[in-house]
Amino acid sequence: MKTYSAKAADLQPSWYVIDAEGQVLGRIATQIAQILRGKHKPTFTPHLNSGDFVIVINADKIAVTGNRMEQKVYYRHSQYPGGLKKTTLRQTLEGRYPERALEHAVRGMVMHNRLGTQVMSRLKIYAGATHPHEAQKPVIWTGPEALLKQATEAK
Repeated sequence: MKTYSAKAADLQPSWYVIDAEGQVLGRIATQIAQILRGKHKPTFTPHLNSGDFVIVINADKIAVTGNRMEQKVYYRHSQYPGGLKKTTLRQTLEGRYPERALEHAVRGMVMHNRLGTQVMSRLKIYAGATHPHEAQKPVIWTGPEALLKQATEAK
């Protein structure tokens, strides 16, 4: 027996739509990270970008538990002395780019190397309910169990 290893030409990425309205931030981020990485597929190969494209809509309406709206703080630094900037989750979601909260959560769950950058390029996040990717015919993501049911029904 030899271990199957997919080649880049064998991979056929799909497009999925996820509605983030009312979903908990960390729970939906883990689902998105697994789809982007390709771990839900039997052809998963660790050294290739074997995942699918993910379109997230209503990213400004995500939910969090506890007091995370005020207690979760995002830090960035301007590289000047005293240049530490702090932004709470509430300020991020009510600000100009509310999709960055979900992008930050997913980025922390994928690899921090060149392959992770390729994986993150397949993530499309939109604050509203519309997206410009209708030409790709995306499918609504309902979970890995539903995918397995579709595959067995097709046979």
